[in-house]
Amino acid sequence: MSVTRTEVDVAIIGGGQAALAVAYFLRRTGRSFVIIDAEDAPGGAWRHGWNSLRLFSPSTWSSIAGWMMPPVTNGYPGRDDVLDYLRKYEQRYQFPTERPYWVNAVERRGNHLQVRAGDRTWQARAVVSATGTWRNPFLPHYPGSETFTGQQLHSAHYVEPAPFAGKKVLVVGAGNSGAQILAEVSTVADATWVTPQPPQFLADDVDGRVLFERATERWKAQLAGITIEQPVGGLGDIVMVPSVVEARERGVLHAVRPFLRFTETGVEWADGSQTPVDAVIWCTGFRPALAHLETLGVCTGEGRVAVDGTHSIEEPRLWLVGYGDWTGAASATLIGVTRTARSTVEEIEQFLKQH
Repeated sequence: MSVTRTEVDVAIIGGGQAALAVAYFLRRTGRSFVIIDAEDAPGGAWRHGWNSLRLFSPSTWSSIAGWMMPPVTNGYPGRDDVLDYLRKYEQRYQFPTERPYWVNAVERRGNHLQVRAGDRTWQARAVVSATGTWRNPFLPHYPGSETFTGQQLHSAHYVEPAPFAGKKVLVVGAGNSGAQILAEVSTVADATWVTPQPPQFLADDVDGRVLFERATERWKAQLAGITIEQPVGGLGDIVMVPSVVEARERGVLHAVRPFLRFTETGVEWADGSQTPVDAVIWCTGFRPALAHLETLGVCTGEGRVAVDGTHSIEEPRLWLVGYGDWTGAASATLIGVTRTARSTVEEIEQFLKQH
C-alpha cells in the first residue's frame, strides 16, 4: 500500500469549532497548516446533536473568531443554524481541510510529529489536537446492565422522542442535555428523570451569555490570584430554555436519586422496589477523545493529557484545544474557544520561531 505524505508546519486534528478557531488564527501567521477531520462534512460534533437541540445564547454570543453567526428570527440558534454557520465559516476562510480521515496515531519522527490516518500521513512541526469529546461518551456502570433486555442509548446518539412514544423511559443525568431530553421525551412517554443530586436550575433570565461572563470573571480572578464570590451558575447548571420551562409547567421537571441495579426488565431502587423500564437514555457526559495520542505516551490514567494552559507538558510539539476547562476556561463552547485558540497559536508561533 502506497502512503501519501504531506509536510506542514501545523496539523490540526478535528474539524469542529475548536479546530476552526485555531485555523483562523493560524491563517494570519502565514504558516502552512492542515485540518484533518474524521467527519464527512463540516460541523464537527454538531452534526450529531439531536434534532431539537438549541443553544442557550444569542447568535452574537455563540460565535467563533472573525465572523459572527447570523442572527436567527425565532429564539436562540438551533443545531442546524450552528451547522450552517460552521460550514459557511470554513468556506469563508478557505481552510485547507482533508476529510474524512480518521487519525489512528500521532508518532515522533525526528524533530517532527507524524499524524497517521490509514494510507495518509502528515509530517508536522507542531500538532493541535481538537477532537473534542463526542466520540467518547461516558456510560456509568450499574450492576446488571449487561443482562437488561431494554434499550440503552447515550445522548450522543439520541435523535428525537418519537421512538419512545408510549414507553417507560429513564433519563439519567443532571445537566442541560438531561433536562432538555427529559422535557421532550416526557411529552410522549412515561419518563423518569434520574440524577445523582438534585438538579441545579438557573433563574429564567440567565442564559449562556451570563454564564460566559461569569466564567470570564472567574478566569481573570484566577490569573490575578484572587477568589471572587459569584451567584450560582456554572456552565453545567441547567438553563431554563423554553422546552424546560414548559416541562416545569407540566410538573415533570423533578428528579429522583439513582437506582441501585438493573433487573432483566427494569431497575431496582434503594428501597428495594422494582420498576419495569423499556429504555434508558444516558445523559452522562463524555470523556476526551484522545485515543490517537496514546502512541505518544502522554495520556494520564484519568484520560487526559498533562498541560500547561493548552500546551502538553511531556510533548513540546503538542497542544490541545477545546476539551473543557482543563484546556482553557469555557474552551468547549463556541464563544469560549476563541480565547484559547488565540493564545495557543501565539505559543505555536513562538515555538516555531525557536525551533
